[in-house]
Amino acid sequence: MKNRHTAEKVIHGAFLFLGLITVGFVLLITVYLIISGIPAIREIGLIDFLFGTKWDSTADDPSFGILPFILTSIYGTAGAILLGVPIGFLTAVYLSKIAPKGIRQAMEYAVSLMAGIPSVIYGLVGMLVLVPAIRKIFDLPDGSGLLASIIVLAVMILPSVIKLSINALDAVPKEYEDASLALGATPIETYFRVSVPAAKSGIAAAVVMGVGRAIGEAMAVMMVSGNVPNMPSLFQSVRFLTTAVAAEMSYSSGLQRQALFSIALVLFLFIMLINAILNLFLKKNKEK
Repeated sequence: MKNRHTAEKVIHGAFLFLGLITVGFVLLITVYLIISGIPAIREIGLIDFLFGTKWDSTADDPSFGILPFILTSIYGTAGAILLGVPIGFLTAVYLSKIAPKGIRQAMEYAVSLMAGIPSVIYGLVGMLVLVPAIRKIFDLPDGSGLLASIIVLAVMILPSVIKLSINALDAVPKEYEDASLALGATPIETYFRVSVPAAKSGIAAAVVMGVGRAIGEAMAVMMVSGNVPNMPSLFQSVRFLTTAVAAEMSYSSGLQRQALFSIALVLFLFIMLINAILNLFLKKNKEK
């Protein structure tokens, strides 16, 4: 008994140590971004940096306004969530509650395969297939832009939304559904009025994961967005916060390099704010 108690203490200490390492890495990244990003914001000016509409970091008289990047990231993420979450959610309901076993296994394998595909592959397919299709359908000079980015991001968040939603729906006790069916509800009514509300915390967590994937994506978006610092427009080339850093970091120096770290700091704070708001929303729903 004593050896078992000692082993439990050792395991508890190991988990605590690993957890502290994780927290330490987050704090280290936070401190590094603050130290690296604040000098440029101080020199450029917070208002000019956040609300300036022109980014021309290599000009003789450079401009460092990142409002186009912020709005593009917001619109692109919101569009991907509006497009991808309903598709992923309905797919999860079908696979968890309706699909035959064979179809479910095959589709779950396909979803797992999607999750493992590198983002550059999504970008390559989008650049070679989606961008020309948009150019042809809407008769545009160039199909790269916000619309192509939204579609690619929506496809990329599907695996996270589907897999986590399936896990949440599978965890709903079968007794809930049996009671609903016994009261005369149809299977579809039971799934959407009993199972889904019971699994809403897990489904919301799936949406949070999708938001994080959409905001943080760089490579695929860079290949289909056109990567031009314009104010966001559905059929115009745009640049996201992530691609702004990736596009110029390799040849940046001086104030330009510091400004890129400032963009990374803004992106980091943006993600933290969204996660805090969503977690607060989930906490309130759980208390209700």
